[in-house]
Amino acid sequence: MRSHPVTASATSTPTATPERRSGLAHAAGTRTLGLLVALAVLALVVVASLAIGSRDIPLAVVRDVLLGGSGGSTEATVVLDLRLPRTVTGLTAGLALGLAGAIIQAVTRNPLADPGILGVTSGSAFAVALAVGVVGATAPEQYVWFAFGGALAATVIVYVIGSAGRGGGSPARLTLTGVALGAVLGGITTAMVLADPTRFDVMRAWQSGSLADRGWDGLTTVLPFVLVGVVVALALARPLNAMAMGDDLASSLGANLAVTRTLAVVAVTLLAGGATAIAGPIAFVGLMVPHVARWIVGPDQRWILAYTLVLAPVLLIAADILGRIVARPGEVPAGVVTAFLGAPVLIALVRRSKASGL
Repeated sequence: MRSHPVTASATSTPTATPERRSGLAHAAGTRTLGLLVALAVLALVVVASLAIGSRDIPLAVVRDVLLGGSGGSTEATVVLDLRLPRTVTGLTAGLALGLAGAIIQAVTRNPLADPGILGVTSGSAFAVALAVGVVGATAPEQYVWFAFGGALAATVIVYVIGSAGRGGGSPARLTLTGVALGAVLGGITTAMVLADPTRFDVMRAWQSGSLADRGWDGLTTVLPFVLVGVVVALALARPLNAMAMGDDLASSLGANLAVTRTLAVVAVTLLAGGATAIAGPIAFVGLMVPHVARWIVGPDQRWILAYTLVLAPVLLIAADILGRIVARPGEVPAGVVTAFLGAPVLIALVRRSKASGL
């Protein structure tokens, strides 16, 4: 019998050629440069948020106020007591919603997933409504625990129901389950508000996703939980890259799927619950930004999460600024602006042939 020689290419592990190493280094350098540009854009929108409103404040005055000058002036009061906490709230809620959306999309391998579409935000909002209507809570530091509990309950319910039966866990089933749960909880929440408008008056601005009149008390209560959620989310980057290749291959590579999914639920609960507690049920931020990041950097979750961490607050703060401009001297809530921008994006994603998975 004639033997066939075994070629080196069949037995040896391919090594990176100098050209490949150079290409990888170039790609990493390009991504790093893009991230620095995104950080610069974030800095610009933060400054714009402090300067633009029903009463514009010159940038030189904003700088003096932040450096300790102009103390006691009207401009200092507006910048430090109104716009600075509002901007930090937008920064915190934006990055939290963006990272929560990126984690959900990676775990479910569903490009249509985000905290709003999967019912997480609606669950958190429903729990806050219960806190206001039953317990009498009136401030974020009082109903933050309800927001976290509602986010966790909605996440678990959607995953359990969407994964039951044959074909369970598919992107379409999880999306439909989340939309159905969100619709039910949203309807109940609206009915509760309409039944007793006086009691739920505290929820009006919050329910529309407005960043106006946000003080430091609620932010300092929520911020530690959001920071923990950010750390957990960033720690999941490598396991999520393995999961993207399928459960069997991920397990063979050493990824612990049960631990990864559990930590993902923890991260989404802390991030989406905290963002909803301080800013209300803002939709589409967690849907749009991870897609933009994926278009820029490709499928690597490490870069997707890094870009999302920066670009998501850019979107939310920019939406808040736009809302202040288009209806002067009134305002359009940031949540309304993001919904207006996000609806066409969702339609475009649904029409794409590869919208069923990542």
